[in-house]
Amino acid sequence: MATVELRFSALPEHVRTARLVAAAVARRAGVDESVLDEVRLAVGEACSRAVGLHRRGGVTGAVRVALVDQEKRFLIEVEDEAGLDTVPAAADGGDPDEDTLGLAVLTGLVEDLEVTSGAGGGLIRMSWPVSADALAV
Repeated sequence: MATVELRFSALPEHVRTARLVAAAVARRAGVDESVLDEVRLAVGEACSRAVGLHRRGGVTGAVRVALVDQEKRFLIEVEDEAGLDTVPAAADGGDPDEDTLGLAVLTGLVEDLEVTSGAGGGLIRMSWPVSADALAV
């Protein structure tokens, strides 16, 4: 099980780098070419959400992206250090629809999706199957 881990400061310009690295590692892990755009978009959406939560909450910690090549699945975890109080609420002048829309996009892109959050931050876990051809190599 090979793992690539990225940590980046919560700046929007780093999201593109995370997307590019995720697509390259997914390709190498054996994710089907037809799914790579979904991987790229999903990582971009998850990282943008994490960056937004960090910036909204004034959190200075890093966003972590783990890319894990498992036996039959390619797993991506995007972890933020923003607590529950950084999720936008209309009463706070935030836009809860922005967060809801981002999660809806992820739900549409990724069949195997898990979103959790707690006082210490949130985690988005996504996975895609690895093609049978890649397993034979």
